[in-house]
Amino acid sequence: MLNSRVFSKPIVEYDSFIVDNRPGEQWINLKKKFGEKEEIKIEVTLFDGSVPVEKSDKGIPIGPDVELHITLIVNISKGEGSDVLEFECLGWPDSIEIVNVLVRWKDKKPGQLYMGPEFKDLDDELQESLYEFLETRGIDDDLAIFVHEYMKNKDKTELIRWMGTVRSFIEQK
Repeated sequence: MLNSRVFSKPIVEYDSFIVDNRPGEQWINLKKKFGEKEEIKIEVTLFDGSVPVEKSDKGIPIGPDVELHITLIVNISKGEGSDVLEFECLGWPDSIEIVNVLVRWKDKKPGQLYMGPEFKDLDDELQESLYEFLETRGIDDDLAIFVHEYMKNKDKTELIRWMGTVRSFIEQK
């Protein structure tokens, strides 16, 4: 049924990020320090959306029928107890797309947050500077490629785990 390779040992590090696989869950975490004070935490989902792929003039899909994406929630803080700059991103197979940016104030509840404008409505120069801000911290197209491959493997691993759990439950006397 599953003909693709599943890694025997989970990858625990990518670039300078520490990877927490969170077995049995639909998420992984990536963490790292940047500079003297910054802490970066990224939560990544299993595949949670898709878009149809372009078709040729003759209506034939170019590549697979759909292109899958995953959600990345990137939180950057300036140390313990500081406010958090949060980026909601889509991870495509070969790129990162910022959807929204907001500041989570340390002393405000989530319901009180101003969510800011949609990223696509920001000035082009501001959009580019926010992409550069992330890229400087290793949140770039290479990371998108890594998390896509990692999550393909995790999806297979979690399916095998789930099948074993269901089988054990059914076989119980």
